[in-house]
Amino acid sequence: MASLTFKGITKRYQGGVTAVSDFNLDVKDKEFIVFVGPSGCGKSTTLRMIAGLEEISDGELYIGDRLVNDVAPKDRDIAMVFQNYALYPHMTVFDNMSFGLKLRKVRKEEIKKKVEEAARILDIEAYLDRRPKALSGGQKQRVALGRAIVREPKVFLLDEPLSNLDAKLRASMRTELTKLHQRLQTTFVYVTHDQVEAMTMATRIVVMKDGLIQQVDTPQNLYDKPTNVFVAGFIGTPQMNFINGTLEKKGESLYFNFSKYSIKLSDEKSQNPDLQDYIGKEVIGGLRPELIHDEPQFLEKYSESCIDAYIEVSELMGAEIYLYLKVDEECNLVSRVSSRTLARQGENFRFALNADLLHIFDKDTEKIISH
Repeated sequence: MASLTFKGITKRYQGGVTAVSDFNLDVKDKEFIVFVGPSGCGKSTTLRMIAGLEEISDGELYIGDRLVNDVAPKDRDIAMVFQNYALYPHMTVFDNMSFGLKLRKVRKEEIKKKVEEAARILDIEAYLDRRPKALSGGQKQRVALGRAIVREPKVFLLDEPLSNLDAKLRASMRTELTKLHQRLQTTFVYVTHDQVEAMTMATRIVVMKDGLIQQVDTPQNLYDKPTNVFVAGFIGTPQMNFINGTLEKKGESLYFNFSKYSIKLSDEKSQNPDLQDYIGKEVIGGLRPELIHDEPQFLEKYSESCIDAYIEVSELMGAEIYLYLKVDEECNLVSRVSSRTLARQGENFRFALNADLLHIFDKDTEKIISH
């Protein structure tokens, strides 16, 4: 088993394009770490540098205590699972899974034992004599995982392994991967653009943008305490509502003003010294959709932070409904409410904002001022 240490890792391509810049991170042994971000943010490039498939321009990469910048991929004791599975079409499942062990001259009895054990773990014992063309997408993905498992690597690298699967299979494979990690007790480094995958599987998430780390934290902390507007908007479905407004002080209390509304902030926020410098200035308010309430008890509880909005679209999601609200020409919000709501598309309705959990961001830097 192994930890990973990134010290100032940078990747530059010819022509001056920088894909990853000054990447610093410590991945603990047996951790399930997920790199997440939009396409082109550098997450797959970082994974390929761990694998040795991309040269490191600057910085140092350690697997355990070993510097691996100039170590060949085959000698790094890692296993990589690709998006397209990369199976040999002319080989059976058994031969695909055992190929790497045969190259290492492992004894036939040992190979058989390891392949059958991996097949049992992944529930593909019945397919060992089949070829890839006779398998479904989910089965192919299990074979690719099995090929990695039999090598017993120190680190598993997974590059968007579920992106080619349908929604139902993706959900079940997320569960299977989590169970697999718990069973193998190995370090997993996983790349995805899907924040749902990141939130459900990771022990920690690395959010990336334009080759830079934006925040590294647990899924819950990323959701509750984002460090900037980008992270706040990227993590969460539907994404956080962002409202342009100003801060005003009335007596001992702070108010967040937007549109025609003046929303009283909590006593804790009113006393926050970091917010005092922003009184009278433009800021960005951030509020999760589930914190915009339509039920009578919340309208009463948050009576000093109620708004009226026109419901433009209502999306039924089963137990929940997403309401797309128009407050005025410049302010649109999304509310996530119970399917038992009385609010209807095409109507005006009153909503209560939970201002206690309103995030306040700097308008210029987009960094968090107050959670």
